[in-house]
Amino acid sequence: MKIPRVPHCLGPNVYPEVPEGGWGWAVAVAFFMVEVNTYGVLKTLGVFLQDLMEEFKESNSRVSWVISISVFIFAFTAPLASLLSNRFGYRPVVMTGGFLMSVGMISSAFTNSIDKMYITIGMISGFGFCLSFLPTVTILAQYFSRRRALVTSIASSGESFAIFAFAPAFSRLKEDIGWRYCLVVLGVMQGTVIVFGVLLRPISIKPEPVKEDSESEAASLFLKQQSVYELENEQTRTSLSSAVSRGSGDSGVTSLAASDEDLRKAAAEAKAPMDWTMEDNEILEKPASMPPAAPPSPVKEELDVEQSEGGASPLHPSTPRLLDFSVLKDGAFIWYSLFGLFATLGFFAPQLYVIELSKSRGVEPSMASYMLSVMAVAEIVGRFSIGVVLNKVSCKKTRVLLGCVVLMSLVLVAFTVVWEFWGLVVCCAFYGFFMGTVGSTHIPLLAEEEVVGIQKMPSCVGVYVFIQSFAGLAGPPLGGVLVDVTQNYGAAFYSCAAGMGLSAVCLALVSVAKSGACRRMSRTKNTEEEKISLDNKPLDFLEVDLVENSPAKQAGVV
Repeated sequence: MKIPRVPHCLGPNVYPEVPEGGWGWAVAVAFFMVEVNTYGVLKTLGVFLQDLMEEFKESNSRVSWVISISVFIFAFTAPLASLLSNRFGYRPVVMTGGFLMSVGMISSAFTNSIDKMYITIGMISGFGFCLSFLPTVTILAQYFSRRRALVTSIASSGESFAIFAFAPAFSRLKEDIGWRYCLVVLGVMQGTVIVFGVLLRPISIKPEPVKEDSESEAASLFLKQQSVYELENEQTRTSLSSAVSRGSGDSGVTSLAASDEDLRKAAAEAKAPMDWTMEDNEILEKPASMPPAAPPSPVKEELDVEQSEGGASPLHPSTPRLLDFSVLKDGAFIWYSLFGLFATLGFFAPQLYVIELSKSRGVEPSMASYMLSVMAVAEIVGRFSIGVVLNKVSCKKTRVLLGCVVLMSLVLVAFTVVWEFWGLVVCCAFYGFFMGTVGSTHIPLLAEEEVVGIQKMPSCVGVYVFIQSFAGLAGPPLGGVLVDVTQNYGAAFYSCAAGMGLSAVCLALVSVAKSGACRRMSRTKNTEEEKISLDNKPLDFLEVDLVENSPAKQAGVV
């Protein structure tokens, strides 16, 4: 049976090293559009909050469950998205996600209860969001290394452009055609993800063969060692020959001649180095074109062991596991996951409630929708800025992210005390800026060695986003409950500020946990190297003088 060949334009891109561009720019464009149709749409749904409350006669908390369930499914199914991507490839998974997003959003336009929207937007579209977003950001990180933070920040600005354009556009459009047809328009737009998913060509890194210089150096070093051993063997043999030919006593080396049995043992020990000398001569007499194989170094033996156990070496990267829950044993990853868990509390509620907050504090409804646009513009600036900064800083990138998280927490607190239009504008601008810095980097930073590294990212990113899902489920409803109880939209920002504050504490502990892990690994490695060096240390030759007429032998004859 003839196996059909995959067209070159659809097959994997093979590079000797991370390309830092190439087809990666097409993947970046695809990720930009995925951001527009996932996070961009999710954060724009706050425009329809009041319409849904009036249409279905529901409270804030009940309506906010639509966004909450969608965010929860988005994050909760991340391990499944990682498994499917590693099993079937990124392209078909993303295209399937685009189809589900479109179907869920369009069908929600024809629902007659908020409970049915929990299924259409919450579950169907939420699962489509996950299948589209997670594989795209994962494969984009594999096309870049040095410029990974910058490119990811720029490509993820699609979310900000979407909020900037969608908030005023759909606020105006729903007055003409109604909120139901606005959802149909959003669903058709999300269908374009199917087209952009075709651009996600897989990447394969195949390093060039290593040069033979290191092998030749090892061979020459081995020859020098052999010559030294040859000299020692020659001295041992000379010593033995002279002792036998003279038939005299000890030549300066302790004699072992207690009994006939001891003599036989000594003769056997003396024969071993002599046989080794003959083998060495045979090796040295080989043609120069066939140098003896260098002895295996401890490093090579360690790499061989890692490869036999399924590990990856720098020259032989392993295939990522479908789903890797072993990272839950890594202290740094656990603290980083807790950071993502608490930070998610502040990712969605502000966009959902800022318009109603502005209206409750005297801002005209026509101007309140522009608060989201202010956030979006500032978020674009934040994403570009953090990309440039992380591309140039020499310190740990998690420290830069920590500073942004702390400042973002303070801005969320400021929302609760500001009452005038321009004060809200300033708060929205600062929140958007820091939201751009945090939102565009917290997932790509998993690829840094400060957290888990690029080798483990494809299989552990799903676990990370899965842990975030629980905060995504609780965030918007928690804000809605506080609003219903206090009758103050500013109360929703208290839960966001508390979550971001806790996330800052967890992020600060990532470096501490990583440093402790590195110290333990260093001690273990030093211990293993010392053990290997002791095992590989050459034994000293024992020079034994065989004396024919030793006193012990004469006594035995008598």
